Amino acid sequence: MVHQHEVVIIGAGLAGSRAAIEVAKSGADCAVISKIFPSRSHSGAAQGGMGASLGNQDDDNWEFHMFDTVKGSDYLG
Repeated sequence: MVHQHEVVIIGAGLAGSRAAIEVAKSGADCAVISKIFPSRSHSGAAQGGMGASLGNQDDDNWEFHMFDTVKGSDYLG
């Protein structure tokens, strides 16, 4: 059996799920492929560990966020 789609998204975590929502809104035929059930994704397993730099905060910027992310991954990320 062959499946054909206009868009294929790999991963059903937060980013993949959000991308699928936007693709569906555009009317394109979309498939999401995940090796695990979406609620068991790495996004769901982060348990509050999501981070982002906030553009509305004077003391925050993307460089600090990037440094914290790389440092937190033992400089592998």
